[in-house]
Amino acid sequence: MSGSTAAAERTETATWTIYRRLLARSRRYWPLLVASAIGMIIEAGAAAGFTALMQPVVDETFVTRTSALDWTLPLAIVALFVIRGAATFTTDYGMARAGRSVVRDLREEILGKYLRLPSTRFDQEAVPAMVSRLNYDTEQVTQASSDALKTIFTDTLTIVGLLAVMFWYSPRVTVVMLVLAPLIGGISSVVGRRYRKINRGIQDGVAGMAQVAEQALSAHQEVKIHGAQDSERARYGELVNRNLRLGIKVESTRALASSVVQILAAIGLAVILMVAGYESSRGRMTAGTFVTLLTAMMAMLPSLKRITNVQAIVQKGVAAAERLFAIIDESDEPDSGTTPIQRARGDIEFRDVRLAYAGQEGAALEGVSFRAAPGTVTAVVGRSGSGKSSLIRLLPRLYEPTAGTVLLDGVPLADYRLADLRRQIALVGQRVMLFDDSVAANIAYGAEGADPARIRAAAEAANAAEFIDRLPGGMQARIGENGALLSGGQRQRLAIARAILRDAPILILDEATAALDTESERLVQAALDRLIPDRTTLVIAHRLSTIEHADQVLVLDAGRVVEQGTHAELLARGGLYAHLHRMQFREPEAG
Repeated sequence: MSGSTAAAERTETATWTIYRRLLARSRRYWPLLVASAIGMIIEAGAAAGFTALMQPVVDETFVTRTSALDWTLPLAIVALFVIRGAATFTTDYGMARAGRSVVRDLREEILGKYLRLPSTRFDQEAVPAMVSRLNYDTEQVTQASSDALKTIFTDTLTIVGLLAVMFWYSPRVTVVMLVLAPLIGGISSVVGRRYRKINRGIQDGVAGMAQVAEQALSAHQEVKIHGAQDSERARYGELVNRNLRLGIKVESTRALASSVVQILAAIGLAVILMVAGYESSRGRMTAGTFVTLLTAMMAMLPSLKRITNVQAIVQKGVAAAERLFAIIDESDEPDSGTTPIQRARGDIEFRDVRLAYAGQEGAALEGVSFRAAPGTVTAVVGRSGSGKSSLIRLLPRLYEPTAGTVLLDGVPLADYRLADLRRQIALVGQRVMLFDDSVAANIAYGAEGADPARIRAAAEAANAAEFIDRLPGGMQARIGENGALLSGGQRQRLAIARAILRDAPILILDEATAALDTESERLVQAALDRLIPDRTTLVIAHRLSTIEHADQVLVLDAGRVVEQGTHAELLARGGLYAHLHRMQFREPEAG
């Protein structure tokens, strides 16, 4: 066996393994599938029955002119098509409902899986590409799991039924026809392999197009300011044209395969005419029998064409399912902790922690050790890229340390269940994530069912009630995607209200006031002053004036803690912190 043949067989085996796995997901909808299967059998039987009726129609009506059948045959034909219509509806509805249900299940499962994947997974693939998997790939699965399946079974049964009718009336002609079957099967196999290869490229291209388009549209202001419309359009156009070329390849392959099948069918028709003429000259075939064979052959042509073309749908669906199953088969973020925790005291300790990101040289954090006592404020400062954000990502276990240990109340974080651990933490960042929902729903995010009075109290404590009351609808006002209808300060105060309602013992403030104007910063800072007491707080500070009263300040440089102490102690020490402070307030360097 040659290497290419073996590879082709392995590909074929993998294809049907994936397709069987996809079809297995429809088992829970077996009543719909059984009803559809019965409909397919009736539909195919009706097609064969109509073909069989051609013999008495021609021989009895036109040749012998038996008047007794004048009303029987027309009624039989009408009844046949009424039954076939009902069967077709049952099949179409059942397959569509089952197929769409499978895709709904897949979409829910894929989104759930994405949300359980480690944060490192999101560093490897852009979010728009993930969304494309969720929408486009699952849509291809719909066609493969319902439309294609209906075509495969209905048309296969129809072809078998028509061949049975042909064999009943003329075994010789039917045997000649069957000689062409292996040729048609071979064409379908070759076409199927080509479809799968091309469709992988198309689906990669669609994901790439979604990513480039979302980047350009999200940054539309920057694109306009820099006059980069043409370059963005060219970048998108390159991907669109690549997908166009692949799409043309699919269509040309489909058209060529369809044409070859039709030519083979025409050859079969010519053979029927030759054999039928020979049989008729010897009195072994009537006019009705010939019309029946001809009708069966003509009725078989559309089914043969659809069976050949369905390879495109199946292979597109298999390529999409392969990618979706690859996501489903990925490992969830580790969550093997067993130590119970209701409410932490908030005693945080880093012991010689190192963090290195995959694919990056060097470490983001190296040998970091410190302790944050319960109820204290620890500020983390440093130049851009010094490792401040990396440090706080370790607390909710968004990333795992490469070495060393992070402890909460004396217990390694990995010993807690993720849900229990993350329930102890509230985060207010510079980039607030809000949802296109009501104000109340955004404040109560993650605390569904919260009492409206508690939501209102949280909003008041965050200095947010004054602007909420001015919104049309108040607490029920929608705020647009990511709070687009609000100002930066208003979004920040909603995030603080969310943290107040969460009432977690650990608070992380990631440059929460860095991008605000003076008035907004005053309101946000006043809200934070209400939130911080009695919590262990970690503050990543951009404006050093906001951390003067911190219990301790950690100064990071190149991933290491180079200084540690209070604001006053570090200024007196005259090191990196003092230098950063002088740079920010434009103070002259000492001595």
